[in-house]
Amino acid sequence: MGINLKPLTAPKAVSLDELSGMTIAVDAYNVLYQFLSIIRQRDGTPLKDAYGNVTSHLSGMLYRTANLVELGIRPVYVFDGKPHPLKMKTLHERRIVKERAMEEWEKARERGDMEEARKKAQQTSVLSKDMVDEAKKLLDLLGIPHIDAPGEGEAQASFMSMRGDADAAYSQDFDCLLFGAPLLVRNVAVTGRRKLPGRQKWVNVSPERIVLRDVLSANEITREQLVDMAILVGTDFNGGVKGIGPKTALKLIRKYGKIEEMEKMEEVENLREVRNIFLHPSVTDRYSVEWKEIDVSGVLDFLCKEHRFGEDRIRHAVEKFKDFSKSLGQKNLFDF
Repeated sequence: MGINLKPLTAPKAVSLDELSGMTIAVDAYNVLYQFLSIIRQRDGTPLKDAYGNVTSHLSGMLYRTANLVELGIRPVYVFDGKPHPLKMKTLHERRIVKERAMEEWEKARERGDMEEARKKAQQTSVLSKDMVDEAKKLLDLLGIPHIDAPGEGEAQASFMSMRGDADAAYSQDFDCLLFGAPLLVRNVAVTGRRKLPGRQKWVNVSPERIVLRDVLSANEITREQLVDMAILVGTDFNGGVKGIGPKTALKLIRKYGKIEEMEKMEEVENLREVRNIFLHPSVTDRYSVEWKEIDVSGVLDFLCKEHRFGEDRIRHAVEKFKDFSKSLGQKNLFDF
């Protein structure tokens, strides 16, 4: 789930209209998990087709992407590659959490507590290889480009932003800042009213932008020091130091400059390797980004015939992609 750096970032709220015309490299796994978590029935059951196949990821990918292109936003989806060995412990811990949540979900459903059931269900989302393949197939049919990263999708999206091949990286996590993305945007696919977990309170969720340069300047640190702070707090690749949160990490880094100068530095796991993951990530420059014309019949066959989506709603979404294709021009839609 990444590290929470929000207390140090001062994000600026923006409207989706303000992102019009921008090319945004999207952390695909991040948004797919969002769709699987949020797009559910009242008791927490994910959306399924007539054959019992989960379709929450396809529904989210279609309608949220349609909304983006309607506003003139050019999305490029970046998919994770092979996880780093240091991430395996985190992935194992997440599996345990999901299994426990699955048990609690079933118990909540049995006693008729739908609010608790939905809350627990949102913690059970599993993104299978078949779901990823289906998401890529849908993107191909929609004419939306996607890239397979050699490692972390956030690292690749950040790399594309640093090269100028994307105007921003999009993820709900803050790791893109550690990977060097000059501009991070959040909440692009989850706008609207959202209920706070475990509370009878709703909040408005709006897109926000975070400029890496501003974060570093406001906290009087370098990107390398920001990475050291994250390592102290704990990342997907290390457990961090007990009792240290973002604000304490900032004080320590300001005082000592880097982790090696701190006392009890030996408590930090795999320091050099974790640093290297963020400062020199596994990425590729062998990619092409091109938006193509939508395959209308292919989309209808895939969603309506194979998964029994309602044809009227699909055709309405399809029109947005057709208009988007026209807006990019017919000779060269876009190619880096």
